Amino acid sequence: MVLATRLTVTARIGIFALENFHMTITIYTYREMLDRLGEGVQLVAVSKTKPPADILELYAMGQRDFGENYVQELVEKQGELPADIRWHFIGHLQTNKVKMLISFVHLVHGVDSVRLLKEVDKQAGLKGRVVDVLLQVHVAKEETKFGLDAEELDAAMREWRDGAMRGEFAHVRVRGLMGMASNTPDVTAVRAEFRGLKGMLDRYFPEGGILSMGMSADYEIAVEEGSNMVRIGSLLFGERGQKR
Repeated sequence: MVLATRLTVTARIGIFALENFHMTITIYTYREMLDRLGEGVQLVAVSKTKPPADILELYAMGQRDFGENYVQELVEKQGELPADIRWHFIGHLQTNKVKMLISFVHLVHGVDSVRLLKEVDKQAGLKGRVVDVLLQVHVAKEETKFGLDAEELDAAMREWRDGAMRGEFAHVRVRGLMGMASNTPDVTAVRAEFRGLKGMLDRYFPEGGILSMGMSADYEIAVEEGSNMVRIGSLLFGERGQKR
């Protein structure tokens, strides 16, 4: 029996707009997406607001990396679903909730302050773990998006590296950067924002690092501009429901 879930996608000026054209994603179309991304790009399936049954369908196709935006929802799903799932936290993380996910989270994408970085280090130490994180950079035009600006990123990187040399930050490892482009049909603007983020990665991680950029609407542009990790939700699961 062919496994399937719903896919909603409409092409618009080279960017995917989530509209009203429906088709079914099967194991074959899932593999086609992986082929388009290539071996050098990690797919994180964004499963926020989706029930465990939907996640298990994609899991059965071979997907292991899933991303969640809400801490409580992530904790509940982690307790219900297979232990070999690699859980990515991709939302805005409050310091008082770090302890709720620190024992199992695979990668925290949205570290947007040194204060949060220190809290991850502290809570990971209490669990005897070293937790990988990405620093979130604000490259979009919208003020509603979180992230460090260029000066704040420079200061955070210097504090982390200097602290590590003094024996601090023993339980957190900054692996790269994450960012979101502006929500606009202007492909040139989106491309420029992604290119700028890739330049920052090259500056601070010259030997290579994780660059988490690109979502359902713009992942193809992101990959062209150097992304090696994309966060795809609607193209895999269909339109998201309301937050539980």
